[in-house]
Amino acid sequence: MLDFKVKKNDLDFFGRDLSRPECVLCLESGDTLVSNWDGGVTRIAPDGTPHHILPAAGSTPHAIGVNGFAITAEGDFLLADLNPAGGGVWRLQADGTATPFLLEVDGEPVPPTNFVGVDAKGRVWITVSTRHEPRDLAYRGDVTDGYIILVDKGTARIVADGLGYTNEAIVDPSGEWLVVNETFGRRTSRLRIGGDGSLGAKETVTEYGAGVYPDGLAFDEAGGIWMTSVVSNRLVHVAPNGDQTIVFEDCDADALATVEDAFQRGELGRKHMDSVVSDVARSISSIAFGGPDRKTAYMGNLLDDKIYSFRSPIAGAVPSHWQVKI
Repeated sequence: MLDFKVKKNDLDFFGRDLSRPECVLCLESGDTLVSNWDGGVTRIAPDGTPHHILPAAGSTPHAIGVNGFAITAEGDFLLADLNPAGGGVWRLQADGTATPFLLEVDGEPVPPTNFVGVDAKGRVWITVSTRHEPRDLAYRGDVTDGYIILVDKGTARIVADGLGYTNEAIVDPSGEWLVVNETFGRRTSRLRIGGDGSLGAKETVTEYGAGVYPDGLAFDEAGGIWMTSVVSNRLVHVAPNGDQTIVFEDCDADALATVEDAFQRGELGRKHMDSVVSDVARSISSIAFGGPDRKTAYMGNLLDDKIYSFRSPIAGAVPSHWQVKI
């Protein structure tokens, strides 16, 4: 287990005037990038100055509800569209040019989409949390209709199905496993990647208890996984053997108990997810390691206009986009 704790007053705040910075990524250049609910990505310079990269007016049929996003080797952004009127993934270039990347698979429209990631081989992994409409009908432990799409060499196919609210899914540093958080399944799982990109049987890395709703994840150089929990504002470190350490927590016990009760009764809804009671953090949802030594951890969130950071004792693993120039 990791012998390290982050206190509330250890957090620094980074960026300003951000719009639902749910997903955060870092580059070797020192830039930090976060999703922008206004339809694109915000690039934050090392001094905290934000620069919004948004689609050109009229270039998309609706406002892209950017949730997760990825950076391609060419320096473009792939945007997971969570807008109920849309879905799928869009490509956004730094000059504001926006074009569809994947809007249907197997002849069917891709529903509102949670996350998109690019691995070291240039393959694109996309998660759809649920087929339910509205999506909060799937905020239950017994709903398992989330799935994963692989786009490889221009071909898209569903490579895993039957998941418990599929959230972030990232290829691990070995390149052998796709690791995925199942938010309302309350577990981190992994699936072995075959030579053709197919996925093997799902294996459980670790399961979480009351108050934990796993969302984002990142790997460190020691083989650990750092996992964020929305609502409870918990950051959990998962050691290679599966042992868990709560590194950070910021939640009101009574408010969290109300959410937990609703979840156990199968009545959890959007109002519970948006009514976080905390002192500092506002529903942390993602984590990325940046800085020259990759020991500065940045946490994205759902309900604030800035992101949070702290110094980690362990460097983050090198992500596929680390050296991309934008």
